[in-house]
Amino acid sequence: MSVPLLDLEAQLKPLRAEILAAIEEVVDSTRYVGGPKVTELEQIVAEYVGAKEGVGVSSGTDALLVALMALDIGPGDIVLTTPYSFFATAGVVARLRATPVFVDIEEDSFNIDPNALEEWFSANGALVPKVKAIMPVHLYGQTARMKPIMELAEKHGIAVVEDAAQAIGAKCGCTQSCSSSPCKAGSIGTFGCFSFFPSKNLGALGDGGMVVGSDPALMEKVRLLRNHGAKPKYYHSLIGGNFRLDPLQAAVLLVKFPHLESWHRARQENAHYYDENLKIEGVVTPKPLYGRESHIYNQYVVMVRDRRDELREYLKSKNIGHEVYYPVPFHEQECFRSLGLKTGDFPKSEAAAQRSLALPIYPELTNTMQDEVISALAEFFS
Repeated sequence: MSVPLLDLEAQLKPLRAEILAAIEEVVDSTRYVGGPKVTELEQIVAEYVGAKEGVGVSSGTDALLVALMALDIGPGDIVLTTPYSFFATAGVVARLRATPVFVDIEEDSFNIDPNALEEWFSANGALVPKVKAIMPVHLYGQTARMKPIMELAEKHGIAVVEDAAQAIGAKCGCTQSCSSSPCKAGSIGTFGCFSFFPSKNLGALGDGGMVVGSDPALMEKVRLLRNHGAKPKYYHSLIGGNFRLDPLQAAVLLVKFPHLESWHRARQENAHYYDENLKIEGVVTPKPLYGRESHIYNQYVVMVRDRRDELREYLKSKNIGHEVYYPVPFHEQECFRSLGLKTGDFPKSEAAAQRSLALPIYPELTNTMQDEVISALAEFFS
């Protein structure tokens, strides 16, 4: 049996007619930039995650970029983040000619380690005044440990930009740091940044993203920056860019949004099935730090003790979908050589890059298909 890593066609089938009708409505309206669909989605997503406002943007990458721009981050500034994430996390910092400074991850969660972050502040007193933001990543659909991160940020007067691209709806376990209980990814820091890339739990038919926040002045600045800093039209108070969310994508996301919680639950149930049945020596299943119901499982990532790449070839021969997220940590990327970092600087991130493997977890996955994945893993290691 062939088991894909992700099956977007299975998600599309029951929604196809409604999605096409929503697209047709936008086409007939002739409102092809901005408009009511974008505004409605902004309001719904902000309310869902627990933020006061949302601003739709062109991608998850642009969400991160415009959030940093709104904080006036630029040359000479430092942004503290993880070396283990999708490239956009560090790439947007470098694009603004600021410096990404990395702190290693926790072994259990793959997220930035607050203890290592605190050690960095203690060891780098001369650099602390240059730090303008901390950017934790809620990787694979589980939030970072935000309470100690927020305490550090507040102590030093530093903004926090949550890279929640993979974590819309994920619940934070650190309820003492939040205004609501349980709070959700994206609602805790200065800004929360989401991606609507098709593979996300809430995915568009192309690129899309959103910035959420609760500071009216900063959110208004994001709105200006996403439209070349212009308000009114042709009068530019800031230098921004074209970061607008397409109303066609907003219309699609509005059709999908009512199903998001049921899709989360299906992923959680699939994760539970793996956890209970994937009992193979040398394969470590992911740990939901705050309980399985808090993790949205955008990816189900196991750690393989050894022979990971041989296993990948075997799974490929069995038509079992899989992927490595991510094979090269930022400090080992060629484009960041100028930072003067080397292999060995962030051992937990390097171990994750060498041993991690994502297995199929999408909502429409059946237990029979999961058994096929489990059997293939067992056969390989036997």
